[in-house]
Amino acid sequence: MSVPTLEQFQHQVSELLLRHRSLLDVMSKHGQAGASVNRAVAKAVTECGCIGLHARRQEFTDNLELEQAKSQFENHMEGQLCEHCRDVLQAELGKSLFYMSALCNLLQISMDDVVAHESEKCATLGIFNLT
Repeated sequence: MSVPTLEQFQHQVSELLLRHRSLLDVMSKHGQAGASVNRAVAKAVTECGCIGLHARRQEFTDNLELEQAKSQFENHMEGQLCEHCRDVLQAELGKSLFYMSALCNLLQISMDDVVAHESEKCATLGIFNLT
């Protein structure tokens, strides 16, 4: 089975979305899906414990080279997602992507164009993008 392109996925979403045709409905569902992603990450930490957080201030000095700075910064995460939490997060991310695609459809925005524009911006701005 081949992986569908963003364009194919976006078309598939447009064919499937029946109940939430209102822009406001899709916006609220997209927000809810994003919150569910965050909740699934929180549950992986607090209920399962397969990942942990150890957050603290990132130390940065002006005299560091870019590659040194990249290797010095931490993601504050310890451990790895277990299979169950990975499956849950994958499902929640899929819902979020579904509603993002629905939002793009309603606003007549191509997801391919969004990715291409963001990629071009990253390539042009490089480290100065800092998103």
